[in-house]
This record gives sequence, C-alpha cells and structure tokens, in this order.
Amino acid sequence: MRFSRWVFTAAGIYGLVSLPPLYFLERMATPPVAHPEYYYGFIGTALAFQVIFIVVARDPVRFRPAMPACMLEKLTFVVALTWLYLQGRIAMPLPVFGLIDLMWFLLFVASWMKTPERAT
Repeated sequence: MRFSRWVFTAAGIYGLVSLPPLYFLERMATPPVAHPEYYYGFIGTALAFQVIFIVVARDPVRFRPAMPACMLEKLTFVVALTWLYLQGRIAMPLPVFGLIDLMWFLLFVASWMKTPERAT
C-alpha cells in the first residue's frame, strides 16, 4: 500500500501544481482557442481528478474501485494526444505531456495490481 499511496499522492500534487497555470495561458494560445468552454472545462475536470487521486492515496484499499477511473483519466489524454500527433494537428512539446500521463497511467495500473481488494 505504501507504493499506491506514494503514486497517487505524487500524481495529485503534480497535477495540482501543473494544471492551474493553464487558466492563465488561454490568451497566449496560437491559434486562439475556438471553444473556451472546452478548454476551461478540461482544466476544471482534470483538477477535480487530482483531488480524487489524493483521496485514493489516503486509503488505497478502500478506494481501489476508483483506481480504474483514475487510469481512464490518464489514458484518454494519452490516446487523444497520440491521435492528434499522428494526424499532424499538434506539435512538440505537447506530446511530452502525453508521455508524462502515460507514465502516471502505468504507475496507476501497477498500484491497482499491488493493492489488495480487501484489508487483511
């Protein structure tokens, strides 16, 4: 459980530090953001999940059923960025953030596998 606690705490802290600055970067986007509601909705949803990561970290056995949803949160961004990159619709360094989320996804999978279904 120590591993799962560390992984989910680190992921939550990373997200809570890296996501809020995006609220101030919309005006710097080139080309301009066509649908700001999607842009801000993405940031808000992602921030909410960072809180879920920290909740899972507090009691991984109890919140093990939430771990697949956490994995999905990471995997959807990886898949989206991969798809957009292959179509030539995004450029570096954006795919690097997909690699970071891929790392978190793999760590979440490892955490889920290492966390027992019930407390012993």
